[in-house]
Amino acid sequence: MTNGKSGAGRPIATAAEVDAYATAEAGPASWLPRLRMPLPRTWIMLLLLVVCGALILYPLVFLVTESLNIGDPQVFPPEELGWLNYTDLVNEPHVLLNTLLVACIATVLAVLFGFVQAWILTRTAIPGRARLERLMELPYYMTPLIGALAWGVLLGPKTGLVNQAWRNLGFGSDLFDVYSPWGIAWVMALFEGTVAFVMISAAMKSMDPSLEESSRVLGAGKLRTALKVTLPLVAPGVLSATIFVFAEMLGSFAAAFVLGIPGRFYVITTAIWQAALSYPPDYGRAAAMGLSLFGAMVITLGLAKLIMRKGSYATITGKAFRPRAMEVGALRWPLLGIAWGYIILAVILPLGALCLTSFQRFATVIISQMQFTLANYETALAMGSLAPAFGNSLLLGIVVATIGVPVIGVLAWIIYRARLPGAAAMEFVLMIPQAVPRLVFGLGLLWAWINIPIPIYGTLWLLGIAYFTVFIPLGLRTIAGVVLQVDPSLEECARVCGASWGHQMRTVTLPLLRPGLVAAWLLIFIASVRELGVSIFLMGPHSKVVAPAIVNSWLSASSELSAAMALLQTALVFVAVAILFRVARRVRGAEA
Repeated sequence: MTNGKSGAGRPIATAAEVDAYATAEAGPASWLPRLRMPLPRTWIMLLLLVVCGALILYPLVFLVTESLNIGDPQVFPPEELGWLNYTDLVNEPHVLLNTLLVACIATVLAVLFGFVQAWILTRTAIPGRARLERLMELPYYMTPLIGALAWGVLLGPKTGLVNQAWRNLGFGSDLFDVYSPWGIAWVMALFEGTVAFVMISAAMKSMDPSLEESSRVLGAGKLRTALKVTLPLVAPGVLSATIFVFAEMLGSFAAAFVLGIPGRFYVITTAIWQAALSYPPDYGRAAAMGLSLFGAMVITLGLAKLIMRKGSYATITGKAFRPRAMEVGALRWPLLGIAWGYIILAVILPLGALCLTSFQRFATVIISQMQFTLANYETALAMGSLAPAFGNSLLLGIVVATIGVPVIGVLAWIIYRARLPGAAAMEFVLMIPQAVPRLVFGLGLLWAWINIPIPIYGTLWLLGIAYFTVFIPLGLRTIAGVVLQVDPSLEECARVCGASWGHQMRTVTLPLLRPGLVAAWLLIFIASVRELGVSIFLMGPHSKVVAPAIVNSWLSASSELSAAMALLQTALVFVAVAILFRVARRVRGAEA
């Protein structure tokens, strides 16, 4: 082949010449030509993978070892090993059954919410569809902890605002007790429904609308078409959402803690918390329950892959199509009401309840008894631990996102572009924190860093390392999609022109990955500010963060003060998100 010429007269290298250049650059070693990279860069990448892999696997080793400890739980290495902690789980079937009950109810509700909202907002022409789709992101920013606190204020027995109004109308008993399995499942479903919506709507947007049109031409109604055509065609998205949400429900802690502890209803995560903080602490039992939960998640993911292999779900073929919304006539108003109903239940009503409660001396809906005050906010801001907790959460979010995103970006490039041997195994190791509940992973980090001769336990350093470790999968998944969209020839051209690997990453790869990096930064920042499961075991007296501080206030203080603290955290997240969105728009505008 002969070289072509660019517009400026510069020769364009062929694929064969690029391969020859990479081979010559790599040296004589037999395995280096496959990597197509110089030796120093190889060692840098391997070192990065080893460090990040060790951050993940190191606490898991302690977790497994402690689960087999049947001697003194506070002695490490264990004096005696055995399976007693696992066999004892059989004697407490109520905790396992409670976990499965709540997870199944919450998963069904969340997927139902997500599917209905996705169908309405992607397949039907209702007014304000684009605005509603953006509003569906809000429950993610609020977090299940804030939602649990809000619904506790609304439907708590006797003192809940809705139950107060119900009894004020002349009814003798509460309308609903949110401190129950159904209450926990309701709150979990509301705030995971938005995750199911994102996953299912992506599948619906990729579906050929002519398939639905054919069904309607043959006489099927809109509902029958949705059930017989749309649902089967988006089965991969629905199945993925179901599996992901079910795994999240199994490891959920915030809602089960806030709403389950007052009603003495325990699931695995709250039982782990109780065992770890009891006196003397029962670390072995806590670790065994945590690993059992991890095993259940692995089995669930394996079943999902098995189901997906047995069906053909291809809807995107060589035939071009244009996604378009379906005209639903007079049904658009009821569908609009359903779409807004979810936003009201997940965002507007909880925030309204927290706001009303936070400005009262005693929360009530009886107008004649209302006493408004700013004392709750004054108390919250004057608390010696709360102001540092807000500052620490904000600092951790900024630092972890700023340092972690470039590192994760390089990891994504290594796994999906560098062609290192064993890339699939590396990806599996880096994705482990996604399958381990964060409370369980936090327990492993607790033992791991207590037993290492580096005095960082109880400091922000340890929280920062822990946050980075558990959010590697989140950043990796976010950036991976952008990495796969970038044509490798752009990087190869930089190398052919003599650019070093560092110069190539700085001037070509990272700028091209900027949209994914900005999205990953935002997601990791929000996740760090709202993180509870890891923080509850690792924070110390001088390294408090806001989510555990709110939980402690809920357990030891009034609901009015807790509502004020929850609103302050929500405001912090919303303001940060607004600023970051503005920055992201400016970045995109500058690129354009």
